[in-house]
Amino acid sequence: MGHTSIRVLAACLGTLILFFGMLIFCLAQKPMTSSELDAVVKRFLSENRTKWHDWNIPYEDGKVLYDLITKNNYRRALEIGTSTGHSGIWIAWALSKTDGRLITIEIDKDRYRRALENFKKAGVERFIDARLADAHQLVRELEGPFDFVFSDADKEWYIQYFKDVDPKLVKEGCFTAHNVTDSFGGKEFLNYVRSLPNYHTTIDRSSSSGISISYKRSH
Repeated sequence: MGHTSIRVLAACLGTLILFFGMLIFCLAQKPMTSSELDAVVKRFLSENRTKWHDWNIPYEDGKVLYDLITKNNYRRALEIGTSTGHSGIWIAWALSKTDGRLITIEIDKDRYRRALENFKKAGVERFIDARLADAHQLVRELEGPFDFVFSDADKEWYIQYFKDVDPKLVKEGCFTAHNVTDSFGGKEFLNYVRSLPNYHTTIDRSSSSGISISYKRSH
């Protein structure tokens, strides 16, 4: 075999190796199917059910958020207070069913880093836009619109978070807040939102801490 033939063969082999390498990469990057994602999320949540700390919500409260989103087909969600990601995983999992996306905000760098790791392990990272920021400022700056909001940050700021989000929350949208029955700030917020004539507010009692669910009737 001449030198020219060897060079041609080597070039062909190189092209084949590159082709198969790109093919393997593309297959590896292919998004999971809905059933595959369900299996990954369920396994992750089950394995870590008793391991959540740092102000994460309980497992049962995650199911409440999931059901609210899927039942109402919400697609544009905002979470105020990521912690290490438990609630965000439930929300993002629900949004995977509605072709939606979540913006979640966390101010603490370590909790933010661990949340990113957990989102990836649970397989929901592509449904989440995680922001390391001060929610006091960022919530005001976000354009929206949103159709679902979950507030689980500093309770004394709940009313202000609500006021900042309200103009960006669509009609029939839902603002939820955690720990409204066992904290002063939460109770103060609950009294405030119940006084608004264009919102209908109930409390989900399956949560030991109380989740307020406020549907926006009109602007």
